[in-house]
Amino acid sequence: MNILVINCGSSSLKYQLIDMNGEVVLAKGLVERIGIEGSRIKHDTTGKERLVIEEPMNDHKKALELVLKAIVDKEHGAISSLDEIGAVGHRVVHGGEDFTDSVIIDDAVMEALEKNIELAPLHNPPNIIGITACQELMPSTPMVSVFDTAFHQTIPAENYIYAMPYEYYEKYKIRRYGFHGTSHKYVSKRAAEILGKDIKDLNIVTCHLGNGSSVTAVQGGLSVDTSMGFTPLEGLAMGTRSGDIDPAIIPFIMEKENMSFDEVNNMLNKKSGVLGISGISSDFRDLEIAEEEGNVRAKLALDVFANKVTKYIAAYAAQMCRIDVLVFTAGIGENSAEMRERICEGLECLNIRVDKELNNIRGEEAIVSKNLSATTVMVIPTNEELMIARDTLELVSNR
Repeated sequence: MNILVINCGSSSLKYQLIDMNGEVVLAKGLVERIGIEGSRIKHDTTGKERLVIEEPMNDHKKALELVLKAIVDKEHGAISSLDEIGAVGHRVVHGGEDFTDSVIIDDAVMEALEKNIELAPLHNPPNIIGITACQELMPSTPMVSVFDTAFHQTIPAENYIYAMPYEYYEKYKIRRYGFHGTSHKYVSKRAAEILGKDIKDLNIVTCHLGNGSSVTAVQGGLSVDTSMGFTPLEGLAMGTRSGDIDPAIIPFIMEKENMSFDEVNNMLNKKSGVLGISGISSDFRDLEIAEEEGNVRAKLALDVFANKVTKYIAAYAAQMCRIDVLVFTAGIGENSAEMRERICEGLECLNIRVDKELNNIRGEEAIVSKNLSATTVMVIPTNEELMIARDTLELVSNR
């Protein structure tokens, strides 16, 4: 079966068409600047030259129309008819407490997605728009929703409840939700497969480190704690997000700088993290170069990031009593040998050690720990699209 995976942002759309017989990517692409001047599609079909479409796209429906046209294009397409698409899997950021797993989309699911917009006002609306557009363009094709938050719905209450009046949880569902769930789920399962072990017997910590970063404790295949919280702002220091801070800082800055809440919120989400510390960039490659040139604040930003990751890993080691496998993934986790080494240097007290030579890799699956390390340290490129496709195939095959 061919599965089309759709990931809609506010002005962008990423997609992959995957033949699940062998899990082969037939085509993939990126739509940029939807609803903005200069809209374009970069479409790649395996074995063929890239197709670039520059055409006004006022909304996601128009963008998807052009995507589907590219997929069946005689010269650049991957299939001859849309009938060859067996199902569509949609990434949805927030499922709230309504969804503990991926689901086939029906009217009740759409109502729940609308209800959860208040929990993810920036992310869920474009996700919903993408689903609606696909339903209009492909009315007979089954659709599946795969949630970033679903994998973390197994977290126990003592790890997801905030120490606030309980009524706020009851009234507004304020709790830890966690994000990057599809990535954490994929790499933890893949780690067990590579090691030839049953995931139910493993304690795994997965580090999804990119511009947005999170760490998750996976015990017996289930998420039991994660660093992101009610929103993706909590947890690690990230590219532009502050991560954990004393909440009293917010009213203090508002008063001292005469800032509105929206201005402070924007500062914490878009002007903080390693960008805020360094004053240079949110791109870790830029910071590594600046550090080599002697920039003290670039070094501090990288040290803060590594220190935060180390703290979370150590906390999860205490919570689960041991870590059998430590996995690095996403842009920084997969590609920065220096950051992996930096993080693990802070874990030597737990006898977690990387081998400098084995660790000298980028973007490939590998075991990078020393033989005497108590924990197997791995690099596994994430593949959220494949995880979405797998969930979609399983659901539509069993209905």
